[in-house]
Amino acid sequence: MNEQLKLSSQEQAELLNISPDYVRISMAAAIELGLKPGRIHGCGCGCINLLQNYPEGCFANCSYCGLARERPGLAEENSFIRVDWPLFSTDLIAEKIAEKEAESSVGRVCISQVQDHRANDDLIGITRKVHTAAPEVPLSGLVNATTMTVPFLEQLKEEGIDIIGYGLDAVTEELFIKTRGKEASGPHDWDYHWEMVRAARKIYGPLNVNCHLIVGLGETDQDMVNMFYKLKAEEIAGYLFSFNPEPGTTLQDQTRQPIQRHRRVQLAKYLIEEKDAERDVFQFDENGFITSIESEEELIQDTIDEGFPFMTNGCPDREGVMACNRPYGSYRPGEEFRDYPFKPTGDELNLIREQMQLNGELRAG
Repeated sequence: MNEQLKLSSQEQAELLNISPDYVRISMAAAIELGLKPGRIHGCGCGCINLLQNYPEGCFANCSYCGLARERPGLAEENSFIRVDWPLFSTDLIAEKIAEKEAESSVGRVCISQVQDHRANDDLIGITRKVHTAAPEVPLSGLVNATTMTVPFLEQLKEEGIDIIGYGLDAVTEELFIKTRGKEASGPHDWDYHWEMVRAARKIYGPLNVNCHLIVGLGETDQDMVNMFYKLKAEEIAGYLFSFNPEPGTTLQDQTRQPIQRHRRVQLAKYLIEEKDAERDVFQFDENGFITSIESEEELIQDTIDEGFPFMTNGCPDREGVMACNRPYGSYRPGEEFRDYPFKPTGDELNLIREQMQLNGELRAG
């Protein structure tokens, strides 16, 4: 025990395979870099998503998250958004990113933090390794607002990160407190999250800051629509995710939202952001869920035909084209697509129409 206590931070990292020397990588990104065997249906993986790794997992305790502090089991055995994130050395991943950069097949790298006292310093360390190996690849930081400060946001920009993301996840303060804050025995605070979101918006500029939003934590469609308008007004991007219950978490028994609802929310978001839809076009039932969109039939149908509303929301590559398509990010292999990692066409659009039930309860006026 005494010998173990004398280990340096570097020796501990080598022994435990922890960040910044090791990181987890999404399975789709591991396949893209040739680190894992497999194929991705219909597309490649445009963004290499990395996740910090510590033996304790994450010291936050979000009620839906596979990395939650109180989730049973060892941190390294737990999945994250219901898929495995294999562990590799950061140097190896940086080397593979550099190789792919030579082929112009990596659109962006995103480095995600967890709640840990080492996370800020290690985010700098990981960023430097990747940026040194592949200096032309754009970098995003999916940061933890609770440990964020304005000087650190400024430092990240100096290190080469050009987009900042926050896992806001819950779209109302009440739901945030229940799933991420005090009622979940978690450290997160709604007001401080917004303080850091707005600080980043000031430093990084319009639409270079994003908030992740999860459909299905207990919010209504009206709550979602209100958030879409709020983010648009402040020139902050919103990225949709679909709740998928993780075994062993507090919300493991909560029912996943039907695909019909997810499609309607996706369409509403796109109409607000890209078609400047006014608030009064969205009609809700007594429970706050969309019943109709009072807009021109041609506009609705043309918007669906574009396919874009139903694609993954994510950060762009250096040309401004969406890079972070996150294959298997909201669904597992073999499950129906929640967010398409490619542009849906033909039969896929026909399926989307069936799922949305535009000719049923939802009317285009």
